[in-house]
Amino acid sequence: MSDTFYQKLTAIRHHIHQHPEVSEKEYNTTRFIKEQLQNIGIEPLDYPLKTGVIAEIGHGYPIIALRADIDALPIFEKTGLAYASDNGAMHACGHDFHQTSLLGAAERLKQQEATLKGTVRLIFQ
Repeated sequence: MSDTFYQKLTAIRHHIHQHPEVSEKEYNTTRFIKEQLQNIGIEPLDYPLKTGVIAEIGHGYPIIALRADIDALPIFEKTGLAYASDNGAMHACGHDFHQTSLLGAAERLKQQEATLKGTVRLIFQ
C-alpha cells in the first residue's frame, strides 16, 4: 500500500470517527460515503434508503457482497484523540474502520474492474 493511499485512508477514518451518527440517523455519513465513492468513479445505486449506501463494481455473475456497518454508539467520547467526536456518539465499536476498509477496497477493486469476473456489491449499512 502506498504512503499516499494510506494517508488518504487515515484521513477518511479520522473524518468518520470525528463525525459519528447513531443508527438510522446516519444522514451525513451516508452523504460522505456517496461522495467518496463518486470521487473514485463509483456511482451508488438508486435505492430508496434514507441512510446507507449500495454500489456495485463489475458486471454479471457471480455477485459477491462486501458489507460495513456505519452506525455509532450513543456514548460520549473521552479518548482525548485529536479527531475525537464531541456530539455524544462514538465509533467505539470500530465501524469507522469498517467503513474505511470498505472504501479502500472499493477503490482498489474499481482500479481492477476490467479484470473482475462478476460483480462486487458494496453495502454500507
